[in-house]
Amino acid sequence: MTESVSLDLYRLLGRSGLRVSPLALGTMTFGSDWGWGADRDEARRIFDTYLDRGGNFVDTANQYTNGTAERLLGEFVHGRRERLVLATKYTIATRPGDPNSGGNHRKSMVASVEASLRRLGTDYIDLLYLHAWDGTTPVEEVLRAMDDLVRAGKVLYVGISDTPAWQVSRMQAIADLRGWSPLVALQIEYSLIERTVERDLIPMAREMGLGVIPWSPLGSGVLTGKYTRDDLETGEASAAPEGTRRNVAVANGSLTERGLTIADVVRDVAAGKGATPAQVALAWTLLDPAVTAPIVGARTLTQLEDNLGALGLRLTEDEVAALDEASAVDLGFPHTFLASPMPRGLIFGGTRVAR
Repeated sequence: MTESVSLDLYRLLGRSGLRVSPLALGTMTFGSDWGWGADRDEARRIFDTYLDRGGNFVDTANQYTNGTAERLLGEFVHGRRERLVLATKYTIATRPGDPNSGGNHRKSMVASVEASLRRLGTDYIDLLYLHAWDGTTPVEEVLRAMDDLVRAGKVLYVGISDTPAWQVSRMQAIADLRGWSPLVALQIEYSLIERTVERDLIPMAREMGLGVIPWSPLGSGVLTGKYTRDDLETGEASAAPEGTRRNVAVANGSLTERGLTIADVVRDVAAGKGATPAQVALAWTLLDPAVTAPIVGARTLTQLEDNLGALGLRLTEDEVAALDEASAVDLGFPHTFLASPMPRGLIFGGTRVAR
């Protein structure tokens, strides 16, 4: 990356003409319902600062902080709605015990979108994601319901999150063949701690025209340097959003000995550049050309301003190599096999082919 990057140097989202900022503003921290988010006033300061710097890509979901995130956004966007790209998600259940209040099916999708529109105080959603694959809903039902919402003008673009690569590529092929609205964005966990998505999800997104939107690019905060090895021995892990961020980091598999070892290298690179670890970790995710916009989920204005500093950070080849080495994952079969000398020799017969 040689060009200076800022929030108002917009990028195209996947195989679409939609222009979005290179860092998205995450709002899972908007509201204190889960015990660790920003209150209304701090959330407003974070939101206003992001927009003032030229940011236009805001990410939320139907059940972030039990719906508070969308309600706050609806308040904050008043008078500025048209300049924003608002992304929300459906899937998460809204009524415990009701099997149809969540999931990927049409009833869940339509009910969730209608509720999101009310909370956001808007007539349309710019980007609707399927939040997480439920393993039960036929892909044709998902795609046709999404297309119906697009045709009705309630949704402009559709994307998908936390779904196996083979399902996403299958869905994209079906959408193309049937003339339904294509998927333009893939939201996945991606950071120096979580690189297994490089095996299939990221290459698939690049080939199929989906812009990659990484969530948790800071590894649940581990890559900021906020945790030490003492944190491995204290408290209990909890996958529930309520509680402490440290327990969620353990449950997500980010706060481990391996994660802290990677964080040590990030800290060393940051110290050598006069940057913060968070800026280095975010700058690394931006190096992948498949990545459109990592999501930054700041809890304070200070955190947001620090994160935005990643846009001006340039990593040297040696620094990138050190980060890659510390965080490398085995790509596994067939990737490792196909890259080895014997099959390449058999395939290409000793010739060199540019790609």
